[in-house]
Amino acid sequence: MHYLDNLLLNTDSYKASHWLQYPPGTDATFFYVESRGGLYDRTVFFGLQALLKEYLAKPITHADVDTARDLFAAHGVPFNEDGWRYIVDQHAGLMPIRIRAVPEGTVVPVHNALMTIESTDPQAFWVPSYLETMLLRIWYPVTVATTSWHAKQTIRQYLERTSDDPEGQLPFKLHDFGSRGVSSLESAAIGGAAHLVNFLGTDTVSALLYAKAFYHAPMAGYSIPAAEHSTITSWGRDGEVDAYRNMLAQFAKPGALVAVVSDSYDIYHAIREHWGTTLRQQVIDSGATVVIRPDSGDPVTVVLQCLELLDEAFGHSVNGKGYKVLNHVRVIQGDGVNPTSIGQILARITEAGYAADNLAFGMGGALLQRLDRDTQKFALKCSAARVNGRWIDVYKDPVTDSGKQSKRGRMSLLRHREYGQFRTVPVPATAASLADLEMPLGFEDAMVTVWENGRLLHDEALEQIRSRASIERL
Repeated sequence: MHYLDNLLLNTDSYKASHWLQYPPGTDATFFYVESRGGLYDRTVFFGLQALLKEYLAKPITHADVDTARDLFAAHGVPFNEDGWRYIVDQHAGLMPIRIRAVPEGTVVPVHNALMTIESTDPQAFWVPSYLETMLLRIWYPVTVATTSWHAKQTIRQYLERTSDDPEGQLPFKLHDFGSRGVSSLESAAIGGAAHLVNFLGTDTVSALLYAKAFYHAPMAGYSIPAAEHSTITSWGRDGEVDAYRNMLAQFAKPGALVAVVSDSYDIYHAIREHWGTTLRQQVIDSGATVVIRPDSGDPVTVVLQCLELLDEAFGHSVNGKGYKVLNHVRVIQGDGVNPTSIGQILARITEAGYAADNLAFGMGGALLQRLDRDTQKFALKCSAARVNGRWIDVYKDPVTDSGKQSKRGRMSLLRHREYGQFRTVPVPATAASLADLEMPLGFEDAMVTVWENGRLLHDEALEQIRSRASIERL
């Protein structure tokens, strides 16, 4: 969307006047991002690299300044035309800031700094604040990656209890169905890529493009042939079995997977009569695994009923942990799926003696859309400013909401080398830079400088990020 390409307009209106509002003598500022709590007690950091490549790698120009000047004049707010022209002339249009952050894929407890942003030119101390709107959108990929990661922990627990191959099964147990349920194509790409930090299954094509463009992933996720209601119901109710037969003829090859939505009329009749009787031998002879998809009703109840009916028709083997694994068929549940219902469904089928191998999930709106900045209470705040040559603490502490108290001073995030715990620590006001921070015994800096004065200093592949996220367990 080329009309949105001007970085100077990728902000909130009130930001345009903020350069006039700092104390006289201010020549440096320091900001940080944190999750102040929320639904989960830890978050998975992801998405900064893409933000930087997409929005900060391209220099601003005098033409961009002209456009912003004219828009804000008509809009009714002042604009720092001279300041921005200074950046074009003195910094070749690149932002004079330094961004430090935890490496992407790191799982960090809430209430810790995840990234910091600081000015590097005394004449442009106001730039970090101006970029807040754009940079704080990091909340979205972090929150999606966090939701997906926590769902993964739940699924892993049941696989480890009931499956002979938990690590082999896990990567494809939660499939992204969310592309149509988000507010924009860009949201689908960003959120879909965040999910792919934890899993390999997706139907969100834009996420593949995003991962390739920004994270060096030639193919970040995979899918299989699958039916939708229209490709079944277009055969008519009397032709339902013919629709299923066609799916087998087209896609059911030895070793293949094919998913067929089967609740267009009566999921139980479809399993008993069509899949379990009329087509039973064709399914077995195909050598494929047919994945039946219910798409309505109470998922906790329906999934187990489907497994039991498929078990009656196709039978099962008992794995090394004593749980039943169906022959030739599986189930995927994509309706009513969220992190809570995943645990409930798995608990129900486990209680009935079925291995988690038998089931996969698809999650749509609950994965990519049913969340907001307050899900994890994300904030980007100024915590320090240098005024008349002296660093001062900058913070808020509203009497009406102690949960919005912000951190003070320059800071970094440390991690204990042996035990892995994190600690956000202040940098003394007298310190010339973060390099002067004295590390507590056993701790090391958990942040790296990702971006400095227009240069991306860390450019990681999705595989590295996945490996980092997969190490941590609940």
